[in-house]
Amino acid sequence: MEQQQSFLTAQWRHVVLLNYEIDPATLTPHIPIGTELDLFDGRALVSVVGFMFLNTKVLGVPIPFHVNFPEVNLRFYVRRKDGDTWKRGVVFVKEIVPRFAIATVARLMYNENYVSMPMRAVCKTDGDTLQHDSIVAYSWQDASKWNSVEARITGDAYTPSPDSEEGFIVEHYWGYTKQRDGGTMEYQVEHPRWKLWQTSEAALDCDVANVYGASFTDALAQKPRSAFVADGSEIVVRKGLRLAP
Repeated sequence: MEQQQSFLTAQWRHVVLLNYEIDPATLTPHIPIGTELDLFDGRALVSVVGFMFLNTKVLGVPIPFHVNFPEVNLRFYVRRKDGDTWKRGVVFVKEIVPRFAIATVARLMYNENYVSMPMRAVCKTDGDTLQHDSIVAYSWQDASKWNSVEARITGDAYTPSPDSEEGFIVEHYWGYTKQRDGGTMEYQVEHPRWKLWQTSEAALDCDVANVYGASFTDALAQKPRSAFVADGSEIVVRKGLRLAP
Protein backbone atom coordinates (compact mmCIF):
# COMPACT_ATOMS: atom_id res chain seq x y z
CA MET A 1 0.00 0.00 0.00
CA GLU A 2 1.29 3.48 -0.89
CA GLN A 3 2.34 5.47 2.16
CA GLN A 4 0.02 8.33 3.00
CA GLN A 5 1.17 11.94 3.25
CA SER A 6 2.22 13.25 6.64
CA PHE A 7 -0.66 15.00 8.44
CA LEU A 8 0.92 15.82 11.80
CA THR A 9 4.45 15.87 13.18
CA ALA A 10 5.41 16.43 16.81
CA GLN A 11 7.27 15.02 19.75
CA TRP A 12 5.51 12.85 22.31
CA ARG A 13 7.44 13.16 25.56
CA HIS A 14 7.20 12.02 29.19
CA VAL A 15 4.65 9.33 28.37
CA VAL A 16 2.89 7.74 31.37
CA LEU A 17 1.06 4.44 30.72
CA LEU A 18 -1.19 2.70 33.28
CA ASN A 19 -2.56 -0.59 31.95
CA TYR A 20 -5.60 -2.55 33.08
CA GLU A 21 -7.27 -5.84 32.22
CA ILE A 22 -10.86 -5.46 31.03
CA ASP A 23 -13.77 -7.69 30.06
CA PRO A 24 -13.64 -7.90 26.23
CA ALA A 25 -17.41 -7.43 26.11
CA THR A 26 -16.94 -3.88 27.41
CA LEU A 27 -14.90 -3.03 24.32
CA THR A 28 -17.13 -4.72 21.73
CA PRO A 29 -19.26 -1.61 20.98
CA HIS A 30 -16.07 0.40 20.33
CA ILE A 31 -14.33 -1.98 17.89
CA PRO A 32 -14.15 -0.53 14.35
CA ILE A 33 -15.42 -2.71 11.51
CA GLY A 34 -12.62 -4.72 9.92
CA THR A 35 -10.57 -4.97 13.13
CA GLU A 36 -10.56 -7.38 16.05
CA LEU A 37 -9.28 -7.18 19.61
CA ASP A 38 -5.54 -7.72 19.93
CA LEU A 39 -5.06 -9.70 23.14
CA PHE A 40 -1.96 -10.05 25.29
CA ASP A 41 -1.62 -13.51 26.81
CA GLY A 42 -5.33 -14.01 26.12
CA ARG A 43 -6.34 -10.81 27.96
CA ALA A 44 -7.91 -7.60 26.69
CA LEU A 45 -6.12 -4.50 27.97
CA VAL A 46 -6.91 -0.80 28.18
CA SER A 47 -4.40 1.94 28.94
CA VAL A 48 -4.68 5.41 30.43
CA VAL A 49 -1.93 7.38 28.73
CA GLY A 50 -0.70 10.89 29.50
CA PHE A 51 2.02 12.73 27.58
CA MET A 52 3.25 16.06 26.24
CA PHE A 53 2.72 17.11 22.63
CA LEU A 54 5.74 19.30 21.71
CA ASN A 55 6.69 21.17 18.51
CA THR A 56 3.40 20.21 16.92
CA LYS A 57 2.88 20.97 13.23
CA VAL A 58 -0.15 20.22 11.07
CA LEU A 59 0.71 19.78 7.38
CA GLY A 60 4.12 21.19 8.22
CA VAL A 61 2.80 24.38 9.80
CA PRO A 62 2.89 25.24 13.53
CA ILE A 63 -0.46 26.56 14.77
CA PRO A 64 -0.06 29.56 17.12
CA PHE A 65 -0.86 28.67 20.76
CA HIS A 66 -1.28 25.00 19.78
CA VAL A 67 2.35 23.85 19.58
CA ASN A 68 2.99 22.48 23.08
CA PHE A 69 0.24 20.92 25.21
CA PRO A 70 -0.60 17.80 27.26
CA GLU A 71 -2.95 14.98 26.29
CA VAL A 72 -4.54 12.18 28.30
CA ASN A 73 -6.31 9.35 26.52
CA LEU A 74 -7.96 6.00 27.18
CA ARG A 75 -7.15 3.42 24.51
CA PHE A 76 -7.33 -0.28 23.74
CA TYR A 77 -5.63 -2.59 21.25
CA VAL A 78 -6.82 -4.10 17.96
CA ARG A 79 -5.38 -5.69 14.88
CA ARG A 80 -6.35 -5.90 11.19
CA LYS A 81 -5.34 -8.47 8.60
CA ASP A 82 -3.97 -6.78 5.47
CA GLY A 83 -2.99 -9.48 2.99
CA ASP A 84 -0.51 -11.70 4.82
CA THR A 85 0.29 -9.04 7.44
CA TRP A 86 -1.33 -8.25 10.77
CA LYS A 87 -1.39 -4.52 11.43
CA ARG A 88 -1.45 -3.85 15.17
CA GLY A 89 -3.22 -0.68 16.21
CA VAL A 90 -5.04 1.25 18.88
CA VAL A 91 -8.56 2.58 19.26
CA PHE A 92 -9.14 5.64 21.43
CA VAL A 93 -12.18 5.70 23.71
CA LYS A 94 -11.56 9.36 24.53
CA GLU A 95 -8.72 11.85 24.09
CA ILE A 96 -8.50 14.93 26.32
CA VAL A 97 -6.56 18.06 25.35
CA PRO A 98 -6.66 21.63 26.67
CA ARG A 99 -7.26 23.36 23.33
CA PHE A 100 -10.67 23.50 21.64
CA ALA A 101 -9.18 23.89 18.15
CA ILE A 102 -7.12 20.70 18.48
CA ALA A 103 -10.15 18.71 19.56
CA THR A 104 -12.23 20.14 16.72
CA VAL A 105 -9.68 19.33 13.99
CA ALA A 106 -9.23 15.76 15.26
CA ARG A 107 -12.97 15.17 15.27
CA LEU A 108 -13.39 16.59 11.77
CA MET A 109 -10.39 14.83 10.19
CA TYR A 110 -10.57 11.41 11.88
CA ASN A 111 -13.81 11.37 13.89
CA GLU A 112 -11.68 10.74 16.98
CA ASN A 113 -13.46 11.35 20.27
CA TYR A 114 -11.39 14.39 21.28
CA VAL A 115 -12.67 16.76 23.96
CA SER A 116 -11.14 19.91 25.45
CA MET A 117 -10.81 20.41 29.21
CA PRO A 118 -8.58 22.50 31.47
CA MET A 119 -5.32 20.56 31.97
CA ARG A 120 -2.05 20.67 33.92
CA ALA A 121 1.23 18.80 33.43
CA VAL A 122 3.99 18.29 36.00
CA CYS A 123 7.43 16.69 35.59
CA LYS A 124 9.63 16.67 38.68
CA THR A 125 13.20 15.61 37.95
CA ASP A 126 16.66 16.65 39.15
CA GLY A 127 18.00 17.04 35.61
CA ASP A 128 16.80 17.80 32.10
CA THR A 129 15.85 14.19 31.41
CA LEU A 130 13.82 11.53 33.15
CA GLN A 131 15.68 9.42 35.67
CA HIS A 132 15.25 7.35 38.82
CA ASP A 133 12.69 8.94 41.17
CA SER A 134 11.33 11.44 38.60
CA ILE A 135 7.59 12.10 38.91
CA VAL A 136 5.41 12.65 35.85
CA ALA A 137 1.78 13.70 36.31
CA TYR A 138 -1.11 14.96 34.19
CA SER A 139 -4.44 16.30 35.42
CA TRP A 140 -7.65 17.45 33.80
CA GLN A 141 -10.84 19.09 35.06
CA ASP A 142 -14.25 17.83 34.03
CA ALA A 143 -17.62 18.84 35.44
CA SER A 144 -17.15 16.89 38.66
CA LYS A 145 -13.49 17.32 39.77
CA TRP A 146 -9.83 17.53 38.90
CA ASN A 147 -8.71 14.07 37.75
CA SER A 148 -5.12 12.88 37.47
CA VAL A 149 -2.75 10.16 36.31
CA GLU A 150 0.79 10.05 37.66
CA ALA A 151 3.80 7.81 38.15
CA ARG A 152 7.19 7.83 39.90
CA ILE A 153 10.08 6.30 37.98
CA THR A 154 12.39 3.70 39.47
CA GLY A 155 15.58 2.09 38.18
CA ASP A 156 17.26 2.64 34.83
CA ALA A 157 15.80 2.97 31.35
CA TYR A 158 15.56 -0.20 29.26
CA THR A 159 14.31 -1.35 25.87
CA PRO A 160 11.46 -3.85 26.25
CA SER A 161 11.45 -7.11 24.34
CA PRO A 162 8.74 -7.28 21.65
CA ASP A 163 7.03 -10.24 23.34
CA SER A 164 6.78 -8.54 26.75
CA GLU A 165 3.70 -6.75 28.01
CA GLU A 166 5.54 -3.43 27.73
CA GLY A 167 6.50 -4.21 24.13
CA PHE A 168 2.90 -5.13 23.34
CA ILE A 169 1.61 -1.85 24.77
CA VAL A 170 3.99 0.56 23.03
CA GLU A 171 4.48 -1.19 19.68
CA HIS A 172 1.13 -0.64 18.03
CA TYR A 173 1.78 1.64 15.07
CA TRP A 174 -1.68 2.08 13.54
CA GLY A 175 -4.80 3.94 14.60
CA TYR A 176 -8.37 2.84 13.81
CA THR A 177 -11.43 5.01 14.15
CA LYS A 178 -15.13 4.38 13.69
CA GLN A 179 -16.67 6.79 11.23
CA ARG A 180 -20.08 8.46 11.48
CA ASP A 181 -21.55 6.15 8.83
CA GLY A 182 -20.19 3.03 10.54
CA GLY A 183 -17.07 2.69 8.36
CA THR A 184 -13.45 2.62 9.53
CA MET A 185 -10.52 5.03 9.12
CA GLU A 186 -6.96 3.69 9.29
CA TYR A 187 -3.90 5.86 9.84
CA GLN A 188 -0.24 5.12 10.51
CA VAL A 189 1.80 6.43 13.45
CA GLU A 190 5.57 6.34 13.10
CA HIS A 191 8.15 6.52 15.86
CA PRO A 192 11.30 4.61 16.87
CA ARG A 193 11.25 2.02 19.63
CA TRP A 194 11.00 3.71 23.00
CA LYS A 195 13.08 3.17 26.09
CA LEU A 196 11.01 2.69 29.24
CA TRP A 197 11.27 2.99 32.99
CA GLN A 198 9.42 0.91 35.54
CA THR A 199 7.51 2.73 38.28
CA SER A 200 7.61 2.53 42.07
CA GLU A 201 4.27 4.35 42.32
CA ALA A 202 1.46 4.82 39.83
CA ALA A 203 -2.07 6.09 40.40
CA LEU A 204 -5.21 7.08 38.56
CA ASP A 205 -7.55 9.44 40.43
CA CYS A 206 -10.55 9.77 38.15
CA ASP A 207 -14.33 9.97 38.13
CA VAL A 208 -14.35 7.18 35.56
CA ALA A 209 -18.11 7.02 35.06
CA ASN A 210 -18.28 10.73 34.29
CA VAL A 211 -15.15 10.90 32.13
CA TYR A 212 -15.24 7.57 30.24
CA GLY A 213 -18.61 5.99 31.00
CA ALA A 214 -19.90 3.61 33.64
CA SER A 215 -18.89 0.52 31.63
CA PHE A 216 -15.20 1.29 32.33
CA THR A 217 -15.60 1.84 36.08
CA ASP A 218 -14.83 -1.70 37.25
CA ALA A 219 -11.72 -2.11 35.09
CA LEU A 220 -10.18 1.24 36.00
CA ALA A 221 -10.96 0.82 39.71
CA GLN A 222 -8.44 -2.03 39.87
CA LYS A 223 -4.77 -1.61 40.60
CA PRO A 224 -2.98 -1.35 37.24
CA ARG A 225 -1.55 -4.69 36.12
CA SER A 226 1.44 -2.73 34.79
CA ALA A 227 2.64 0.86 34.74
CA PHE A 228 5.66 2.41 33.11
CA VAL A 229 7.00 5.67 31.68
CA ALA A 230 8.58 6.33 28.27
CA ASP A 231 10.77 9.29 27.40
CA GLY A 232 9.11 9.30 23.95
CA SER A 233 10.40 10.62 20.63
CA GLU A 234 9.56 12.49 17.47
CA ILE A 235 6.44 11.08 15.80
CA VAL A 236 4.65 11.29 12.46
CA VAL A 237 0.91 10.76 12.03
CA ARG A 238 -0.01 9.96 8.42
CA LYS A 239 -3.21 11.03 6.74
CA GLY A 240 -6.06 8.60 7.24
CA LEU A 241 -7.28 6.10 4.67
CA ARG A 242 -10.91 5.05 4.51
CA LEU A 243 -11.17 1.24 4.47
CA ALA A 244 -13.63 -0.51 2.21
CA PRO A 245 -16.64 -1.88 4.15
